[in-house]
Amino acid sequence: MINKTLNNKTPKFGKDCFFAENSVLVGDVVMGDYCSVWFSAVIRGDVNYIKMGNKVNVQDGAVIHGTYKKSPTNIGNNVSIAHNATVHGCTIHDNVLIGMNAVILDDVVIESNSIIAAGAVVTKGTLVKSGSIYAGIPAKKVKDISTELISGEIERIADNYIMYASWYQ
Repeated sequence: MINKTLNNKTPKFGKDCFFAENSVLVGDVVMGDYCSVWFSAVIRGDVNYIKMGNKVNVQDGAVIHGTYKKSPTNIGNNVSIAHNATVHGCTIHDNVLIGMNAVILDDVVIESNSIIAAGAVVTKGTLVKSGSIYAGIPAKKVKDISTELISGEIERIADNYIMYASWYQ
């Protein structure tokens, strides 16, 4: 892992976190316990802060950033950010799955127990209500999430990434 101090801010993280060798954390980044940052993922807290809760996995090639003096990034607990997703200057609440290659833009708020489908582009300022699945470009609500998807996908993926990280430690 590249863990870089910038402007007197050093990334901080909790217990039992995993960082792939070529993952990058820069500046004002704070994350909780049981998080994982996978190969080629970048979490760049150089222009604004990035705060993440517990059990957040940032998968291969994902990028988390913000907008200078405007839009920080806040991520709750039990969140999966899939391969090559971009999360930028937004707020993601607890129990959320961001699909592969999804793009979440500034000032978006994704409420708890939601899924953003692979390839979706959630445009600036969108509010994703709790219990929704959003897909498309631009992303729109396609249906309500079932309790089976909450436990069968959102929780399963977050828990699996804790297990996967243990294989590397």
